[in-house]
Amino acid sequence: GPASSYGVIAVAFKAYISYINASRGPDKKRGVGGRQINFRYYDDGYNPATSIQNARQLVEQDKVFAVVGALGTNVNLAVRPYLNAQKVPQLFAATGATTFGRDTKQWPWTIGYQPSYSFEGKIYGTKIARNSPNAKIAVLYQNDNFGEDLLQGLEDGLGDKASNIVGKESYEVTAPDVKSQIAKLRATGASIFLIFATPKFAIQAYAIANALKWSPAVIYTTGVTATTVVLSLAQKAGGGDLVNRTLTYQYAKDPANPLWDNDEAMILYRKVLAKYAPALDPKNSFSLYGVATAHAFVQLLRKAGPNPTRAGLMKSVRSWSEKNPFLLPGNLQKTGPGDQFPISCVQIARFTDGTLSRVSQLQCDTPAR
Repeated sequence: GPASSYGVIAVAFKAYISYINASRGPDKKRGVGGRQINFRYYDDGYNPATSIQNARQLVEQDKVFAVVGALGTNVNLAVRPYLNAQKVPQLFAATGATTFGRDTKQWPWTIGYQPSYSFEGKIYGTKIARNSPNAKIAVLYQNDNFGEDLLQGLEDGLGDKASNIVGKESYEVTAPDVKSQIAKLRATGASIFLIFATPKFAIQAYAIANALKWSPAVIYTTGVTATTVVLSLAQKAGGGDLVNRTLTYQYAKDPANPLWDNDEAMILYRKVLAKYAPALDPKNSFSLYGVATAHAFVQLLRKAGPNPTRAGLMKSVRSWSEKNPFLLPGNLQKTGPGDQFPISCVQIARFTDGTLSRVSQLQCDTPAR
């Protein structure tokens, strides 16, 4: 489907679970408390209708304990009512849509993992307002909660500079390309370009902008897309040097950055992939995301006790403070009253020819969102 780049996440998640099943935990038993985790997944092609069918299959036929890491805003919105009605944990919804950390009273069986899109957009807006208060701004965004949350966050961060947005163009996830949108944004003469898009359309945006000889001074691309692998693909696909103007956010270690080559957690990560998912590229941040969320899931299962229940799992994730070795140093998985976004700290990074380098300290969202 249109989000096929993310397909490696489930494969990497399963690889880490296979590693846990084969390894002895703190209690000297294999798996979690001597239990083996049976992890299975179905491809929904980023289609909400298919995801509902898959959720029913998982709950009614496979009798799953929990649904973990389903990807996509609309996909997770589609299955949320059903999973909550069935009282099945919808854990670590792989989306930063603000509703998944905000509307927990209405949806007590649902929680996300990554920072909220509204926080991400706000960070970019605040930085632009401070550093380029008079610059013209153009935005490409996906026409759903994903794109709209980022756009709203951007406008909130810009504050009274939101009027500097001279072009906003949306696209449908089913569209073949974003040629017309980029042409319209180019015509605005904006010097700052924000790409709130999934990998397929972000790669197109760079290539089309370059072909049209549009040369924004700075490009902000959402962190759910702007990995080293995707940005390198964008360069090769026609984005060229334009891609080197990219700023984005990070909350986890970048497996493509040599900085982490000798890091203990990253050595384990590469070993896990080499043994259980050798077809995956260990430099792909989406693979790391799969392993990081699998690690977090195992942490919560252990926290839930020797006889975990669905309610016990949700209790564990609602009041949680634990390090994850795959996250950036200083970042923490933390939830509590009024704060149900497990990760809420990010750093800004700049892309240069195959490497994302940190250009800011960790910045953390406040619980009141």
